[in-house]
Amino acid sequence: MAKRIITTDITEEDSRLEPGLRPQTLDEYIGQEKTKNTLRIFIEAARQRKDILDHVLFYGPPGLGKTTLAGIIANEMDVNIKITSGPAIEKPGEMAAVLNNLQEGDVLFVDEIHRLNHQVEEVLYPAMEDFAIDIMIGKGSAARSIRLDLPKFTLVGATTRAGLLTAPLRDRFGVVQHLDFYTEKELQTIITRSAAVLGVQIDARGALEIARRSRGTPRLANRMLKRVRDYAQVRYQGDITSAIAGEALDLLEVDKYGLDLVDRKILKTVIVKFGGGPVGLDTLAASIGEDSGTIVDVYEPYLIKKGFMNRTPKGRMATDMAYEHLGLERKTKKD
Repeated sequence: MAKRIITTDITEEDSRLEPGLRPQTLDEYIGQEKTKNTLRIFIEAARQRKDILDHVLFYGPPGLGKTTLAGIIANEMDVNIKITSGPAIEKPGEMAAVLNNLQEGDVLFVDEIHRLNHQVEEVLYPAMEDFAIDIMIGKGSAARSIRLDLPKFTLVGATTRAGLLTAPLRDRFGVVQHLDFYTEKELQTIITRSAAVLGVQIDARGALEIARRSRGTPRLANRMLKRVRDYAQVRYQGDITSAIAGEALDLLEVDKYGLDLVDRKILKTVIVKFGGGPVGLDTLAASIGEDSGTIVDVYEPYLIKKGFMNRTPKGRMATDMAYEHLGLERKTKKD
């Protein structure tokens, strides 16, 4: 499928845009109040004891601020942060090298931690519990194991698929926090702050219009703000109002609920081809030419959360809200 503006995967554009917009402290961070309050307590307790923070796991949909929170933890603890990801570490020796290069108190952030392979996880277990790693020296009958002490560190893991984490790894995290979608009011505040950082003039209603279409995700909100800024600069005088934001996002085919062409195609396929459902996941995936895992991870959560689709034991079903939004009539089944 074509590249989506509302994809929650981080893009090259986001890599350039996000660092300058990320808050640096918990006070600057907007939303996720329960998580912030929990972190404040544990961070303050660790600082009073002059100890490291316990290992932290963040889980939830992509684009909600897991990487940002890892950076904030490092800033609040006044330590350095090392960033890597599960797929980037393929061998146990690579993980051992990363751990051995940490300094006392450092934060190691592992994104997509559920994608670590089993052998790499085995290295993490003693590192997280005892701050040591076991290294094999020699081969065959001459092989022996030595234990190498590590500096104390805080592992911050992030995952969109908490269910794929192995129980031994999950149990070694002392602080486990779920990040949920943001409210429109929180996104409006984030957009207003980002606009100020970017030097863009935007009124409250303009920020709210972008927030409504941002699918509860700050990453999408900032990306849409940039696109709307470009539209306002070329077509108008540069200031963003509600009408201008609506025009720009309509042009990008992102509707008032934050649905794009792909979302509407999924709903229309369920309704038109399969009579509103139920339809099996694999059948739906084949019908729209998309991987079933992508539907489950990327498209479905928001459609279900907003009430456009239901997931039943028999398959996916479109709701009355989906019919109404697409302007389609539900056909009554004949006896």
